[in-house]
Amino acid sequence: MLNPKATPDSPVEEQPVIGLIGMGEMGRMYAKHLSRAGWKKIHVCDLPQKFDALQRDFKDVPGITVMKDGHQVSRSADFIIYSVEAEYIDKAVRQFGPSTKIGAVVAGQTSVKAPEKAAFEAHLPGDVHIVSCHSLHGPTVPPLGQPLVLIHHRGPGWALTLVESILRPFQSRFVYMSFEEHDSVTANTQAVTHAAFLSMGTAWKSSGNYPWEEPEGRYVGGIETVKVNIAHRIYANKWHVYAGLAILNPSARIQIDQYAKSATELFKLMLQNKGTELRERVYHASDVVFKDAPKTRPILLSEDLLDRFSLGPSPERRQSLPPRANSHLSLLAMVDCWATLSINPFADLQLAATPIFRMWIGVAEYLFRSRERLDAAIEAALSDTTHRPDDLEFCVSARGWSQCVSFGSFELYRRRFEETAAFFQPRFEEAQTVAARMITAILEEGKGS
Repeated sequence: MLNPKATPDSPVEEQPVIGLIGMGEMGRMYAKHLSRAGWKKIHVCDLPQKFDALQRDFKDVPGITVMKDGHQVSRSADFIIYSVEAEYIDKAVRQFGPSTKIGAVVAGQTSVKAPEKAAFEAHLPGDVHIVSCHSLHGPTVPPLGQPLVLIHHRGPGWALTLVESILRPFQSRFVYMSFEEHDSVTANTQAVTHAAFLSMGTAWKSSGNYPWEEPEGRYVGGIETVKVNIAHRIYANKWHVYAGLAILNPSARIQIDQYAKSATELFKLMLQNKGTELRERVYHASDVVFKDAPKTRPILLSEDLLDRFSLGPSPERRQSLPPRANSHLSLLAMVDCWATLSINPFADLQLAATPIFRMWIGVAEYLFRSRERLDAAIEAALSDTTHRPDDLEFCVSARGWSQCVSFGSFELYRRRFEETAAFFQPRFEEAQTVAARMITAILEEGKGS
């Protein structure tokens, strides 16, 4: 008999049958971690044309049985996770939901929950329980200590206990929310953060060079290291990871639009050399976001730490290059956006921050909590034209991404993303390795904060 408090060490007959519908990168990550944890009955499936390949990939993986389709998984599993793109969640649940085993618990792993909730309520039988989930990190990030959202939407208490028991071996940090709270928090922590790095990448692609490399060497060391490495990391992932969150989450659309407006309005003040207005606006945003922020140890500890992970010239070579002033328009716009929309990023940081969001708050904090660095950025924005062409491209890119999201077109999003990704593709392997090491090092260093 099924035991909701079963562990991987429990007798096999007490263990739940765990079902995974969709075996993309996150589905595979879940399958492998569940297998390594020792769960004995894991049923997985993907599209029919991928059946043979999936069987080959998992033939020697303990506990995993590859099924022909979602009907077989739904009929047999006690806990089912739909790990499909948000764009297709309704289609998948409409197709396989009616086959769900009586009394089973169903979850989704989509990054935006509004369409998932609608699909579950429309297509799952009434005798099926809903306890959804979402690991707030990518498939290449170890789940240890990362936030894992659990949404107890429908069903008895034992249904939540079952899901907790199954996922506990991940050693993630459970965060309990509603569907609506999830979409608000993920908009705050992911949508605009992704938009910022997507805009940086498209701006660099439009400029036609890798600006962290010589002879320019404009993006090396310190804050620039985070910008470059995270932009690479995002573009090395699949486009749909970001598209669903941006297009299907109403809160995300509002924030992405405001980010583009903030970048454009600040850039206009730079071009008009309106120093007083620019300083007042930036200082106001700084006060709103950081004045009452928790006085913790800085997330980003030192430029020396970040310099270890630069893709540009060696540290010895960088010391011989002249210092480069930078307006850091992407960061000024981010804090201005938070202030305009009355978003407290530190509240979301404590609640359910992704690794990339921690990095982004870290660089913003590094810049804004030092009046000397902030004044240097403002001065560079007004009087140093070195980065002016890049700032122009950045504004155009931010507006372009905002318009792309407002059109609600996944195809347009895909084309825009993949065209930029193709520009960075030759550097993906190196950048992915360096970015992973950088994130691990910074988060390890920051545990004492």
